[in-house]
Amino acid sequence: METTLKGIVAYDGTSFCGWQRQREDRTVQGEIEKALSRIADQPIAIQGAGRTDSGVHAFGQVFSCVWPGEPPARLAHAVSKMLAPEIRIESIETAAADFNARFSATSKRYRYALELARNPHPLSARYAWQIPYEVDLALLESLLPRLAGTHDFAGFQSAGAQERKTTVRTLFGVSLQPGGLATPYRYDRLYTLEFHGDGFLYKMVRNLTGTLIEIARGRFSEDFIEEALASSGPFTGHCAPPHGLALARVYYGDEA
Repeated sequence: METTLKGIVAYDGTSFCGWQRQREDRTVQGEIEKALSRIADQPIAIQGAGRTDSGVHAFGQVFSCVWPGEPPARLAHAVSKMLAPEIRIESIETAAADFNARFSATSKRYRYALELARNPHPLSARYAWQIPYEVDLALLESLLPRLAGTHDFAGFQSAGAQERKTTVRTLFGVSLQPGGLATPYRYDRLYTLEFHGDGFLYKMVRNLTGTLIEIARGRFSEDFIEEALASSGPFTGHCAPPHGLALARVYYGDEA
């Protein structure tokens, strides 16, 4: 008897070459598979809800896998102990046989942290984009409704992306909030952009974030958004660095 499992995982992506398994480089997927395979005493392959890039973090990445038989009690705790402190398995539960972390997902929520300070705070330097120049936050916030809704986001997709059937995506909401990735850490220079959508293209969130900052600091015209949305790509603006980005949550069914 085999059991389909659904796992939720948080990780600090700083020292990983992204989520996806690679032959030689250290990845989050690769480390989790090693731990699960060791416990199962046979190879275990997992499917992630999405592929975070090198240096990108997660609070709520989801994976699925097929386990040989009944999973042992406290499996999440055992894997977390093996992978701490960089990776923590928040939960592992049984799922329907046809559950797939990637293909069953209905939407995702990403968060991007900004630190508006000339000298970065030592506790946020690894988890926020340090921006040492003046940024018009009111202007930035006024731009967000332009991104919400259904658009062809090909112009916000970076070169090197895998070919997709469509580059049309729907952003259900884009917001600017006080605070950083790791709540309840707060101080008055830290902000987070949050993107909730039915899907995201290669580096789309980082490209949207870079565009918003470049406009809000006066380097790009506001028209850049419409020009990029009208473009067939690839993105030609400023891509925000990876360390400010985290996959916050993946939704299934009618959760969102």
